[in-house]
Amino acid sequence: MPDPDSVLVEVEAHLVAVLGEDSGRAGVSFVGADRVDVLRFGPDPDGLVRYATVGMSRAPMADPGADLVADSGPRAELILSVRGGQDSALRRLAVLAATPAVEGVVVTPGAGLDLGEPLWDGGRFTAVLVGEPGGLVPDLVVEGAEPVRFLPVLPMTPNEAAWKRVHGAAALEGKWLGQALDLRDPQRPEADLA
Repeated sequence: MPDPDSVLVEVEAHLVAVLGEDSGRAGVSFVGADRVDVLRFGPDPDGLVRYATVGMSRAPMADPGADLVADSGPRAELILSVRGGQDSALRRLAVLAATPAVEGVVVTPGAGLDLGEPLWDGGRFTAVLVGEPGGLVPDLVVEGAEPVRFLPVLPMTPNEAAWKRVHGAAALEGKWLGQALDLRDPQRPEADLA
């Protein structure tokens, strides 16, 4: 099993290689869990700011009820893209990244993660839909472990999160796509779920 600190060094180097030098960072420590850093990248020429966690991949994710070897399982980090940026999302994104360590869940594409509070100050999105990896940041191969996947998180309103729980992630993504919603716009309207 690779050294957790060396995995995080590789993760940060990989993010910088893909997204450029970070333009800020914040670290959050949780009782009973290790520190999670969130790096800020951008804005890019299109005005997008990316927030990427560094710390979630320290250990493999595993369901505590599953009969798995302690050093096996998927590793991941989260990436949030916001037009114009919302730096108050840093701490909340770290909370989401701590979910596997604190709650013993495996975060996978299609999962919904609910904060129970706005994702950023004054925002109306209180949950995120976990997207498919490999688009913005390719997987990072780690020697002696499963690759680290960089999972985009897409903000959801409370109504969208409730609708997704009933109809599934693919159906919600279909609504967003069909209505041409810019999921990176912090002011975007809620999807018409009728």
